[in-house]
Amino acid sequence: MPEGNEIHRWAERHAAAFAGKTVRMDGPQGRFTDWDLLDGRKLRRVMAVGKHLGYDFGKDRILHVHLGLQGDFTEGSGPLPAVKGALRMRMWNAAAVKRPAVEGVSKRHAWYSSDDGTGHLRPEQIAWVELRGPMDCSVYTNAQWDALRERLGPDPLDGDGPEKAIERIAKSKKPIGILMMEQDVMAGVGNIFRAEVLFRARLSPFTPGRDVPALVVKSMWKELGPLMRAGMVDRRIVTTLAKDRDSKTGPVQVGDEHYVYRRNGQPCRVCGTKVMKMEGFAGRNLFWCLVCQAED
Repeated sequence: MPEGNEIHRWAERHAAAFAGKTVRMDGPQGRFTDWDLLDGRKLRRVMAVGKHLGYDFGKDRILHVHLGLQGDFTEGSGPLPAVKGALRMRMWNAAAVKRPAVEGVSKRHAWYSSDDGTGHLRPEQIAWVELRGPMDCSVYTNAQWDALRERLGPDPLDGDGPEKAIERIAKSKKPIGILMMEQDVMAGVGNIFRAEVLFRARLSPFTPGRDVPALVVKSMWKELGPLMRAGMVDRRIVTTLAKDRDSKTGPVQVGDEHYVYRRNGQPCRVCGTKVMKMEGFAGRNLFWCLVCQAED
């Protein structure tokens, strides 16, 4: 599931391509039936909070998109392509009709955590986007969007402070590794950032929330912002320090990005102990080091 860095990145790119312009839209698959409420309207802005996107067309018309586990966008320049596959929603601007295709007309994304950042169109080149496989693609009222924001926890990329997260964690017996995945505690944090920030804090994912000092939560929050903002640049999430990588200098090599995420069975970069994996922890695989993140 895309994490907050990815969602905020989409918001910035789609705002650059479509905000302030009259937008055309349809729902070829047939499951997005309210597309005609937005077709031909001017898009005011694109909003991001946690793992949710909101395309504000005014007058109680906000397109809500939650990508879920399978959702993804394809971006393109030039003419609108023919419909292929289970295409939930298409959105395009005048350039999709008027501008000829450029080299590398479209970009369908690799698994976002390992995208190498190459081949992406510049935001101003985007003439159309296609959406496939989202958890939700529907029209919200302003009240529905406000209610969504109210039930979500603070977002590290929205300028929020950690106070609400600290309060909820301090009251809970649940393990911190579960609490960090709950969107009413920390909005936008997903499996990669959970695993990596817990490792960087040398905190066991099994520590009850009420036993995690507020200063530790503040420290993790302080790290989340810069790490997630860096992941907005090219979709690549890098959490390792140069001194802990196999290649100490130069660009971060493939396989050097993470401390524990998807490194089960490999030696910990700090202590050499084999990284552990547990399936189904808060619905996702958990990765951690038994030594560096030992339980007290």
